[in-house]
Amino acid sequence: MKKRTITAIDVGTTKVCTTIAEVNDEGPIRVAGVGITPSKGLHKGLVVNITEARESIRESVKKAEYASGYRVESAFVGVTGRHVTSLNNRGVVAITHNDRLVRPPDLRRVLTSAQSLKVANDRKLLHVIPRSYSVDGQPGVKNPVGMHGFRLDVETHVITAAVTSVQNLVKCIRGVGVDIDDLVLEPLASSEAVLTEDEKNVGIVLADIGGGTTDIAVFKDGSIWHTAILPVAGYQLTRDVAIGLGLPFDVAEEMKKRYGSVMPIYESQSEMATAISEDGHGISYQDLCDIIRARVEEIIRLIVLELPRSDYEALVPAGLVLTGGSSNLSGIDALGRDILQLPVRVGTPTNVAGITDAIRDPAYATSVGLLLWGTSHKSTPTWRLPKFSGALRHLVFRIKNLFH
Repeated sequence: MKKRTITAIDVGTTKVCTTIAEVNDEGPIRVAGVGITPSKGLHKGLVVNITEARESIRESVKKAEYASGYRVESAFVGVTGRHVTSLNNRGVVAITHNDRLVRPPDLRRVLTSAQSLKVANDRKLLHVIPRSYSVDGQPGVKNPVGMHGFRLDVETHVITAAVTSVQNLVKCIRGVGVDIDDLVLEPLASSEAVLTEDEKNVGIVLADIGGGTTDIAVFKDGSIWHTAILPVAGYQLTRDVAIGLGLPFDVAEEMKKRYGSVMPIYESQSEMATAISEDGHGISYQDLCDIIRARVEEIIRLIVLELPRSDYEALVPAGLVLTGGSSNLSGIDALGRDILQLPVRVGTPTNVAGITDAIRDPAYATSVGLLLWGTSHKSTPTWRLPKFSGALRHLVFRIKNLFH
């Protein structure tokens, strides 16, 4: 039984998380090491200071290597930010074999056909994901290989990203001596960790509420239907608390995490009428919760507005799954149910073994999802990145370090 390692790097607005896992042909992936560091040089998912971002990534990778005993040579990296856009596109090809049998090369041809859309020079394809196929007009085919037909159609979900934004992220990762196996849109990765196949078939929304962005993915009939990135998340919650209650940002973050609730029960919290921070700041518990609730309610309504259809009850009857660090707020699922009148739950990563205590938290859905994506998606990365060979890359990296 061959064992290999796989690495995921989630470069977020508030934290950088490097996760190393052991993979074999049987059983779940096994997490061997996790390295978490505060994120610097990033804002709303975008690199704003390459030097600071690179050092945060370097520290995170070093911690994961130390914890696991493995060396990181390449990684699956999450991408997010308002620059990411998506659309659905179709491709069609003729089946020209004498026996009219659909073969794997025909799938590649029809996907290439679906990619032939005009993309601006400052944008690049990130993912082209087949949603469904049809053979001679028969829709809803999941795998047409082996079927007979004259014509093969595919409907794809196409995700593009700004070239410069992704190049800056790639530069930071490469700058610490790590190659990139693939760049993965973060809500797609998170969905691997927290959604079930039944939910994807029925129709569901995933909202990953992180530090700088809320990443949205809509699934229907077992495949991706729509993706979007909102530039509103945990940072705005903390900033509202800081401004509304006159607190330093760090104290507001501590208060939010320690006492924050979107469905507070004031009667049983009489002893907490005043919330006290570690350095002695005292604030009204009710004021804190009112501010947080107002902002979370706004985020949930913005998620609904991002859905491609207004009759969201019919589109996503399985409801909403919230994940990401900000979904740890007490009562957020109950508030979501009140607003949407649909099922709402908080998604925690599953399907992993090993040192899972460190990552059994919605904040690490993207990290675990990147690992799962790396083991289940064998397709060639759409974003082609030139690679050094392993030995040459390490030589170049060591020479660069000498000059530092």
